[in-house]
Order: sequence, then structure tokens, then C-alpha cells
Amino acid sequence: VGGSDSPELKKGKTFVRKEEKVGRNDPCPCGSGKKYKKCCGA
Repeated sequence: VGGSDSPELKKGKTFVRKEEKVGRNDPCPCGSGKKYKKCCGA
């Protein structure tokens, strides 16, 4: 009944992208400097 849970955020997600889809070989949007596939996309 009317909780504070946002439908946009899912459990376990630590980063929510507001930009378009990130390619697997693009830099990770989390700011680590690693490729997305080696970082948050793993």
C-alpha cells in the first residue's frame, strides 16, 4: 500500500543509466575507466 519503492529502481542495481544503451566495448558509465564488459556489464 503506497510504499516508497520506485518502479524505476530494481533490487541489486547500483547504477541507473539515464543515457542510451552502452556498447560492451565502450567505457563504463560508472567512471572506473574500464570497458563496460569488464566492469558493470560482466
